[in-house]
Amino acid sequence: MQTPKEIFLELLQPDGHPERILKQYEALHMCLNDPINTYLRGNRRRGTVSRDRWGTTISFPEDAPGAIPVHTDDLTVCPDVTRWEETVHAPDLAANCTQGWEACRTAARSAAGEEKLLAGFMGTGIFEQCHFLMGFENTLTALYEHPEEMHRLIDYITDYRLGYVKLLIDNLHPDVIFSHDDWGTKDALFMHPDMWREFFKEPYRRFYGYIRSRGCIAVHHADSYLAPIVDDMAEIGIQVWQGVLPENDIPALQRHLGGKLVLMGGIGAAIDRADATPEEIRSYTEDTLCACAPGGHFIPSITYGLPGAVYPHIDRYIDETIDAYNARLHLPTFNLPPVPRRSFAPQKARTAAPKVETEAGDILSALAGVLKRGQQKKVLALTEQALSLGIDAQAILSGGLIRGMNELGEDFSASRAFVPEMLMAARCMAAATALLKPHMVDAHGARQTIGSACIGTVRGDMHDIGKNLVKIMLEGSNIQVYDLGADVPPEEFIHAAREHHCDIIACSALLTTTMQQMRQVVDLAREAGIRDRVCIMVGGAPISQSFCDEIHADLYTPDAASAARAAVCLLYTSDAADE
Repeated sequence: MQTPKEIFLELLQPDGHPERILKQYEALHMCLNDPINTYLRGNRRRGTVSRDRWGTTISFPEDAPGAIPVHTDDLTVCPDVTRWEETVHAPDLAANCTQGWEACRTAARSAAGEEKLLAGFMGTGIFEQCHFLMGFENTLTALYEHPEEMHRLIDYITDYRLGYVKLLIDNLHPDVIFSHDDWGTKDALFMHPDMWREFFKEPYRRFYGYIRSRGCIAVHHADSYLAPIVDDMAEIGIQVWQGVLPENDIPALQRHLGGKLVLMGGIGAAIDRADATPEEIRSYTEDTLCACAPGGHFIPSITYGLPGAVYPHIDRYIDETIDAYNARLHLPTFNLPPVPRRSFAPQKARTAAPKVETEAGDILSALAGVLKRGQQKKVLALTEQALSLGIDAQAILSGGLIRGMNELGEDFSASRAFVPEMLMAARCMAAATALLKPHMVDAHGARQTIGSACIGTVRGDMHDIGKNLVKIMLEGSNIQVYDLGADVPPEEFIHAAREHHCDIIACSALLTTTMQQMRQVVDLAREAGIRDRVCIMVGGAPISQSFCDEIHADLYTPDAASAARAAVCLLYTSDAADE
């Protein structure tokens, strides 16, 4: 009988044929209390807000799988990337992490025993460290606007990570280095694959190359959609990709990779709920095994970057289902014929749009084009030119700016555009709208919009990236948006909707543990007597149409662009009905 350790090592071989399927993390002992992690974590605890050693404010909600950074104007460590050397100072690990290694190493080796591999843990990877310091939106836009400074900052963080991993390997003597860095959402990269290659591929080649040179196994955690760069991941030395979401089409990846990378995950957070029944958990896990286990080089696990679901009963039924699968099935052949289902070839960068003549008849088309490309100076120049030619401000907004945002939104939904392009276009939109505002007022001096919405991430959830994208798209569709922020109590949604006479309440959630807050928003809207005049929209990674129906919300959309299109359709339909 092969031990879990032997099965794991067998999976690393291109033609590996282990005796059975591993149960999640059973082959790894994660050492989380080494002197470096203890120092870096500081006073971080569940249910608290603290600062890490870089100076970033960190929130760790009670029911969340991990901690997240908090950014406001006065809390951002690096508000100006052009002056990052003045504010960014890496923790001095050599000076603060020299004691306690022998006891830690002895205890960790004893816990791992002969059947498990000892894994050293490294959270907050290179990209994550950038947006921990700068904020997510600022980081992505800086890749476009200040590439030289970003390269230097990334090199600085990479040098720190190399010093970190050297100290860890020298003192802990692990078999595995388990490193975190998320590069995308559940269905798209945060940036174009070519941009990831330009800024992060070589730094990570240095990092994982060093790990491999020291005889350690390289495991990378990213619970993201990374299919477009999976070949790059194998090339730079990653051996195991942990956190593989089912949205990556794991069977297609297995056929494509041919054993070059072990895929660990497949069991998404949607199953990690307090009300998940044993039957539901077993069925979900069984479906995952039937789809992915035959392809080989696969370890089924919850997609989080550490062992254990938020709700402990989940793991029990996952593991029982894997045991049952192993008991009744022989491992199928690992040499399945290739089945073309999806292309993972590197995507070519989009070429710049052709120059558009800016005569009066073409100016709105030109405006839409430069907005899509995030060229703010040209957007402002064309907006001023359109006004000087006597084009109505509302026509400039709808025929130029909103048109551009809508086209970009369609590209975003189809993965032809990425978050940085959306953010830069939004900045262009805001600047141009400021120029138009004096020309777009009604008889009472108010801006002409098609409706209003209040938006926020629900109570207990600090994730605001998706919420911010929806806000951008709603504003780009000429909807007045009142942004309530993150960790918003249900009562605050209702108060804002009543105060501002909102047509829409938009609720976002990333954590399965916070989904039920949306139900409370619906219930409170009904109790407040506004349910019949306000549309409640819901969205986020764990949300589905069935959940929307279950809580009696009105609209679910899978992404920001479709959310804006649905909102516009709703508002125009409502106006027509009123008439």
